[in-house]
Amino acid sequence: MFLAAAIQPFDWNRILFSDEAPPLFLLEVVLRCVLTYLMIIGALRVTGRRGVRQLSIFELSIILALGSAAGDAMLYHDTPLLHAAVVFGVVSGLYLLFNRLTERFPKFSDWLEGAPVLLVEDGEINLPNFTRQNLTQKELFGELRLRQVEHLGQVRRAYIEATGEVSIYFFADEDVRPGLPILPERKADKRHRVEQAGTYACACCGHVQPIAKGEQAQCTSCHEGVWIPACDARRIA
Repeated sequence: MFLAAAIQPFDWNRILFSDEAPPLFLLEVVLRCVLTYLMIIGALRVTGRRGVRQLSIFELSIILALGSAAGDAMLYHDTPLLHAAVVFGVVSGLYLLFNRLTERFPKFSDWLEGAPVLLVEDGEINLPNFTRQNLTQKELFGELRLRQVEHLGQVRRAYIEATGEVSIYFFADEDVRPGLPILPERKADKRHRVEQAGTYACACCGHVQPIAKGEQAQCTSCHEGVWIPACDARRIA
């Protein structure tokens, strides 16, 4: 009584097919699946690794693609189950195909999922690599702090993996060098002109160099001019 048109319960022709589309429409459903799946992959490529986070790009894409198909088929009387079944079959087939391609062609896998990228090298941010990632300095430093890192001089290597996780390799305690402090409260120590001679770290890339009193120096690595007093503390959890 609340519907605009009467619905015959258990009408198998309506359940499996559609009164508004001919059977040939199933071929269009296949095309829509392929195009939508490729659009989902493209969107995940644009949003970057941080959006994926612990799920592979295939796992996340199949969740997104099948979630809508399953929801519509369960909720709407004008969404035939056969159409939803075609969606599930095509998307699952694409999932298996892309998995096989990534196993067989490593370069394709690196392009699609991404290869590990070096972010921190010998206590300094690798700016060419870092700027190509959908990642902020705040996010990177947050990941390092979770591993009890106090300054970049404690970090020998840090990579962002295909999953978005950050892998960190440390200097031995005796090899720790002065580095850029990453504790939030140390940001207040930023200055353009140095009031006291000492060793300072570039706030942009972490490069460390000595600066004379009163000097307004440029970083010899990235050519920025904002400095923070370098820290040489050993890594203590």
